[in-house]
Amino acid sequence: MADTEHALALGQEARLFVRNHQNGVLSTLSKRLDGFPFGSVSPYMLDHEGHPVILISTLAEHTKNIDADPRVSLIVHPCAEDMQAAGRVTLVGRAERLPDKAGFGARYLRYLPQAESYFAMHDFHFYRLRVEDVRFIGGFGKIHWIRPERYAPPAAPALAAAEEGILAHMNADHAHNLREYCRHVHGVEVLDAAMVGIDCDGFDVRADGHVLRVNFPEPVLDAEAARAALVELAKQARTTAPA
Repeated sequence: MADTEHALALGQEARLFVRNHQNGVLSTLSKRLDGFPFGSVSPYMLDHEGHPVILISTLAEHTKNIDADPRVSLIVHPCAEDMQAAGRVTLVGRAERLPDKAGFGARYLRYLPQAESYFAMHDFHFYRLRVEDVRFIGGFGKIHWIRPERYAPPAAPALAAAEEGILAHMNADHAHNLREYCRHVHGVEVLDAAMVGIDCDGFDVRADGHVLRVNFPEPVLDAEAARAALVELAKQARTTAPA
């Protein structure tokens, strides 16, 4: 039991690390170069199952490579002076094209609005990396392989279905709370704050143009649980508000 709990905790830590970033290095197997690894920087975001989703052109080398061999990896790491000391996660799996481009577009563009011009082009499509293995390096001496079922978030289809309604409510009626969350959790005072996404692990706020992550202490699986967690966080924020 202790080993299982430890594995789940590591999986959650790796997942939260990936949620906290939006850029990585995507590597595919080069068709042009006879299978040599081919890597380049790539923005991404996660779907509600924890799989990265990437917007790429049919003309891109990555697309040609994926069409020939869907095996890929995505390494996620912060921009740090000492890269060896910083944490990083490598997600390994197979990429698949999403048939419904419009179905994922709104969520993707909330996180990455700079991609709107690419999204409008007919030759850009979403690809999902279905995670099959995870390599997590949390710092010196903290190195683990994590099975995909340990990395995966708990299923929360009800929360995914309610996401847009929660965002509309929070942004219309509780923008002041969003600003307080940023101050309480990240120690920053912001003028403009909008919730851009919510998932079982937490939510993301675009604060003065930057996306800030706020994690829940425990996973939430539906709108009612999310509301309770947001109310509790607002109470905590009030206790640290400046006089």
